[in-house]
Amino acid sequence: MKRAIYTLLLLVLISFSAFAQEFPSQVWHDGKVFLSSGGIHEGKVKYDLEANIVQVQSNVIETFSSASISHFEIFDEIYGGIRVFYSLPYALNSDYKTPIFFELLTEGEDITLLCREFITVDNRNFNTMGMRGMYMNPMWGMPMGMGFNRLDFEYFFLRDQKIYRYSQKKRELFNDFMDDHSAEVKLYMRKNRLSHDKRGDLLRITAYYNQIKENS
Repeated sequence: MKRAIYTLLLLVLISFSAFAQEFPSQVWHDGKVFLSSGGIHEGKVKYDLEANIVQVQSNVIETFSSASISHFEIFDEIYGGIRVFYSLPYALNSDYKTPIFFELLTEGEDITLLCREFITVDNRNFNTMGMRGMYMNPMWGMPMGMGFNRLDFEYFFLRDQKIYRYSQKKRELFNDFMDDHSAEVKLYMRKNRLSHDKRGDLLRITAYYNQIKENS
C-alpha cells in the first residue's frame, strides 16, 4: 500500500513539474530592447539565452536575434529589480566569435562579471534517496533531485575587452582573476561566508575586488 501511494505521489509530482515549471524562455517581463541600429522597442519582453533571441510584445510579437541587438533590459519580479543583458562577440561552441547574450551582474573598471543561464537535468540522489532526495529549486520553487530540468548558470569575466570563462574553481578565481589581491578577497569571503561559485556571492566578491582596485 505504501509503495502504491509513493508511486502515485511520484507520478503526480513529475506531471506537475512538466506542466507548471516555467523557465526564462517562457516568462514575459516588462522591458526594453535596444537595437544596434539605434531603435528601441518597449513592451513585454521574453528572452532565450540558449537560442540567443529576444521577443517583444506590443501590438504584435517581434523576434530579434543577438546580432541585431546591442542590449536589452527587463524588470524581473522574481529577482525584484532590473536585469540588463548585452550582446557581445564570443566563441561559445567554436573558434568563430558571434554575438551572444550575457547578463551583466556587476561592472568595474578592472573586471566585470557576466553570466549566462542554461537548462540542465538534475539527477542527484534520485536512485539512492527517493522522496527524501527532493529539494526545492530556490529560483523557481519546483522539486529537484528527481531527474527534473533546472536552471543553472555559467560565469564569465570581462577584462581588457576580452571575455574569459570562469570554471567556478576557487583556485582559478584567486590565481587568474584576483591574484593581486587574493589575500584580501579570501579574508572578505571568510568573514561573510561567501562561496566562490554562487551567483549572489560571486557578485559580491567581484564588486569587493573592484572596490579594492579603485582604492589602491
